[in-house]
Amino acid sequence: MTMDSILSADDIKKALDHFKAAESFDHNKFFEMVGLKAKSDEEIKKAFLVMDADNSGFIEEEELKFVLKCFAPDGRDLTDKETKAFLNAADKDGDGKIGVDEFTALVHE
Repeated sequence: MTMDSILSADDIKKALDHFKAAESFDHNKFFEMVGLKAKSDEEIKKAFLVMDADNSGFIEEEELKFVLKCFAPDGRDLTDKETKAFLNAADKDGDGKIGVDEFTALVHE
């Protein structure tokens, strides 16, 4: 499964272009721009599965760094600062990783 089977390829490109510069990533605005906020919980869970590269059931910090590449191969890597901010926003139970319920809640914020 790929993100463009869940989301519009045009929306993905526009969002990636918008956040091309380092330190510009804002997960709320990104999820809105790619159309994920408007998707059902089931579709959000499918997006989560694409981002869970090692199929552990969680998105760990190392996977978060490359999250934009999950949307398109030419997506940039997040900076360490962006990665930590994204993790801190989503990791409500403080275990250092993002579960599917935490991710779904973050998208709906």
